[in-house]
Amino acid sequence: MIHSTAIIHSKAEIGKNVSIGPYSIIEEEVIIGNNAQIDSHVVIKKWTSIGEDCILFMGAVLGNSAQDKKYDGQCSYLTIGKSNVFREYVTVHRGNKAEGYTKIGDHNYFMVNSHIAHNCEIGNEITIANGSNIAGHVIIEDRAFISGLVVVHQFVRIGRLSIIGGNSKVVQDVPPYLLVDGHPAKAYGLNSVGLLRAKIPEDSKIKLKKSYKLLYRSEYSISKALQKIKEEIEKDDYVDHLVQFIESSERGICRGVEVIKSDSFEDL
Repeated sequence: MIHSTAIIHSKAEIGKNVSIGPYSIIEEEVIIGNNAQIDSHVVIKKWTSIGEDCILFMGAVLGNSAQDKKYDGQCSYLTIGKSNVFREYVTVHRGNKAEGYTKIGDHNYFMVNSHIAHNCEIGNEITIANGSNIAGHVIIEDRAFISGLVVVHQFVRIGRLSIIGGNSKVVQDVPPYLLVDGHPAKAYGLNSVGLLRAKIPEDSKIKLKKSYKLLYRSEYSISKALQKIKEEIEKDDYVDHLVQFIESSERGICRGVEVIKSDSFEDL
């Protein structure tokens, strides 16, 4: 299951039932879990570990050094969980400091030419579409969806079950459960389709809608809106996560799109 032209360092650890295609390179101190499928011309650099059942398509490069002028070759890591798919020419870089790391969870899908920079933390069941670029130190929470050709600024956080429209420029944190789009990205409403697919309880969706209106459709400041959410909306795990995410934001959250007054917005 390992092609004769593949180059595998003697200090690499290869699991059971792993296939490695033509001209792929596996460097020293790499760990590859059971049942991984590695296509042709894939490069896995040192200090990278890959969980079981991952699929790497042609030309993917995982664990290369950080694109950071301050990085000078220290030992840093890329850690990848199980059942991830890396399509053609995806690149993921390891940490930019000694003992630093880039971390990817489980069941993620990275489409063609997407890039994950140094020190990112990627959760579970996330989709990053073709050509999107995630800068250093970005945190992406579970089940977020990033459309094609999106650019995310360093140190931004992207919340759980949010969706970012194609060609967006994301320079501030994206709160959980929102749909954002634009250049720079702005909030347009809740990610209704994502909430439906995730089987979020109806009662929680109603509370999230009320929270969204207080944050983006009222005259309140963010701090005042958060206070109103705590006072007026019955306790709910999803709302609690939304509030905690915003309260811990260091870059601030993305703004809302300008609204033309209309009764139709009552359905957001």
